[in-house]
Amino acid sequence: MPAFRNPVLPGCYPDASICRVGEDFYLVTSSFTYFPGLPLFHSRDLVHWRQLTHVLDRPGLLTLEGLDVSDGIWAPTIRHHDGTFYVVSTLAVNRQGSLTFVVTADDPAGPWSDPVPLEAEGIDPSLFFDDDGRCWLTACRDAVQGGPGELWMRELDLDRLKLVGPTHVLWQGAVRGAWVEAPHLYKRNGVYHLIAAEGGTESNHSVTAARSDTVTGPYVTDPRSPLLTHRHRGPGEPIHNVGHADLVDTPVGEWWAVTLGVRPIAGTHTLGREVFLVPVTWTAHGPVFAPESGAVRLSERLPSIASGRPDGDTAVLAGRADFDTAVPAGRTDGDTAVPAGRSDGDTAVPSGRAHFGGLEWNSLRGPAGDRVRPTADGSGLDLDLAPEPLSSTGVPAFLGRRQQHVRFGARTRISFAAAHPSEEAGLAVFQHQDHHATLALTVDGGGQAQVVLTVREGGTSTRRASVPILTGEVLLAVDGDEAGYTFRVRDLTAAQWISLATIERSFFSTERAGGFVGVYLGLYATGNGHASDGRARVHWFEYQPDPETAA
Repeated sequence: MPAFRNPVLPGCYPDASICRVGEDFYLVTSSFTYFPGLPLFHSRDLVHWRQLTHVLDRPGLLTLEGLDVSDGIWAPTIRHHDGTFYVVSTLAVNRQGSLTFVVTADDPAGPWSDPVPLEAEGIDPSLFFDDDGRCWLTACRDAVQGGPGELWMRELDLDRLKLVGPTHVLWQGAVRGAWVEAPHLYKRNGVYHLIAAEGGTESNHSVTAARSDTVTGPYVTDPRSPLLTHRHRGPGEPIHNVGHADLVDTPVGEWWAVTLGVRPIAGTHTLGREVFLVPVTWTAHGPVFAPESGAVRLSERLPSIASGRPDGDTAVLAGRADFDTAVPAGRTDGDTAVPAGRSDGDTAVPSGRAHFGGLEWNSLRGPAGDRVRPTADGSGLDLDLAPEPLSSTGVPAFLGRRQQHVRFGARTRISFAAAHPSEEAGLAVFQHQDHHATLALTVDGGGQAQVVLTVREGGTSTRRASVPILTGEVLLAVDGDEAGYTFRVRDLTAAQWISLATIERSFFSTERAGGFVGVYLGLYATGNGHASDGRARVHWFEYQPDPETAA
């Protein structure tokens, strides 16, 4: 039977929501404090996805400065009605909903409107358009009584984009004492089916359900709950933390769900929560997830609309981001050649170059364009030394992309001459502002140029290794696998790479760092609290998955 490989969006793309318009599918995910926010994807077959845009793609729309990496933009929902696309989401501060908003667009590729605030408590908003044209917003919040959480509903006036009428409390979940969240509402054969998530977003995560004959309830728990979970499966299961599902039908009448999950190794994961595709059928009792297996699988049967399709677009972007526009494709810098492209199993990886400003790149908490920009003469990418270090909750001079494979290689060619030991620029493996590692060019107290590997954990930075260099231009590399992340440097005048250290893989895991995100790999420059007119120049950055294990 033709099959595809899960996850369909590898790397940190949590809380996926999906809708269909004709033969086209659109999907959005959480983005936390990364900018631009709310990545939006398109597919024609549910398996191969291409990013169209970010919904929040302009500065100043929402304030993210001062926030922990795992706060920010949480759990969006995308829906389409009468020619208009709607995305609702929440700005979270200190792990609580601070602002619920809606944005709209006629074209999913944008432009999207500015956020319109909604008078809504809690998190995880969703929209449901009933047969009579009325629109209902559902979300979760602390329970008024009982609890601990409850799903509630209020009507959304589409003309004014304003919540109107009374609030209806719908349901407090299937599991006593468990927080209920991530509501999505569907109507089938006159029955309203409320799908939710319970058990937190970690090992007890699950999909539960309730149903009602009227949209405002009361809703009765589906006794089959949980409808989908891996919490009962052993540690050898390749996918864990399954939950937060959204359903969609295909033009030929099949049903599928997107759900989040993680791929742990020895109990920890570094890639974040990824998007998995799961078949769904309907019975008189409601939806049945993964009817053939009862589980989310790494290899799953293809949707019928994908049968015979070529690989086409994908959200996995590998290869070299060549910031030096004078470098021809195929040229070799050191021992690293511009890749010619490759295919990994069911997922094609586009060849060639990702250009600066490509959709795979993000900054932290706002645009870094005033500090990270192409040079005027096209000779590279300039990073001005920002006073904010990566450990700040401001907007550092940082440009990164998601790690999407356990086995990978990332390298860059960078030029930088530090004037003071506080100045540094280089390569970052970033999990959290207080949990990351950097491989950077700097100088010691005597002015000797060196490359230093620094690890930050729990608010403390520790120098793990260093090596003196002869010139201010080097190749920096980090290679990851199941065991750890190995950091290497090579002076352009030398023939061999120097390995500085290997940091165990679990150090970069969510279980150790906390929060809700996965690893980013990127470039940064900082004066570590000091104003500086220093500048680093990056010629290229390359990301390559291991061909044996690439998702």
